[in-house]
Amino acid sequence: MPEKKDQLDRLQGEIQELIDELWQVPRFSGLRRGFRPQVDVVRTDDPPEFRVVVELAGVDSDTLRIFADDTALVVAGTRSPAYRGRYFHMEIEHGPFQRQIQFDEQVDPAKARAEYKRGLLTVTLPIAKREPAREKISIRIGRSR
Repeated sequence: MPEKKDQLDRLQGEIQELIDELWQVPRFSGLRRGFRPQVDVVRTDDPPEFRVVVELAGVDSDTLRIFADDTALVVAGTRSPAYRGRYFHMEIEHGPFQRQIQFDEQVDPAKARAEYKRGLLTVTLPIAKREPAREKISIRIGRSR
């Protein structure tokens, strides 16, 4: 009987080592889902507009692309790893990302504004007072320090 218990203990130890090895960052990092920034969308009445706030800590504003049409906003870019080397522990997601926000009212993308400050991108889109736009419009980011 003690021999079977030793075999079970050894097998349990081997399984635990395998699980620990699979969860190590260099081997497991290929299965990570990637960076997906958090988004808040606020509809204001005075003035009538949508304010979209995207949390982009660590994202270089030069990698950002922002497009809008009369019903949607797309924010895309890339967050690069902070350091090069072999990671001992990794929780901060990085890589390319894209978020699309659909609006329930038509917006005027030609009058949209964007500002990137302290890791937060704020895109302001006025509610449309005219015919809907037929094409996507690229929105430039105003830089403030």
